[in-house]
Amino acid sequence: MNRILVIINLFDGAVEKIKANPDLAKKEMEFVKQWQKEEILENFFITVSKTGAVLIFKNTTETNVKSLIEILPYFPFMAKIEYYNTDKHF
Repeated sequence: MNRILVIINLFDGAVEKIKANPDLAKKEMEFVKQWQKEEILENFFITVSKTGAVLIFKNTTETNVKSLIEILPYFPFMAKIEYYNTDKHF
């Protein structure tokens, strides 16, 4: 079963800027919940420091996932985004 693993790291100081605008987090989570409802987002993890995240997508393409990530409200705060095509074994 193919999955697309996305690893995101925010810029230094991004968390403070995000916290200064509470609507950003709300809007970000609306996307996450929508993708979960559409059954394309299988898992969503946030690092304890809140400076990074891991998302696991299914039933979609890497091209589509890249487009989805780019529309997120946090996208301007992302320093590094890595995409990995994986094959889930269990």
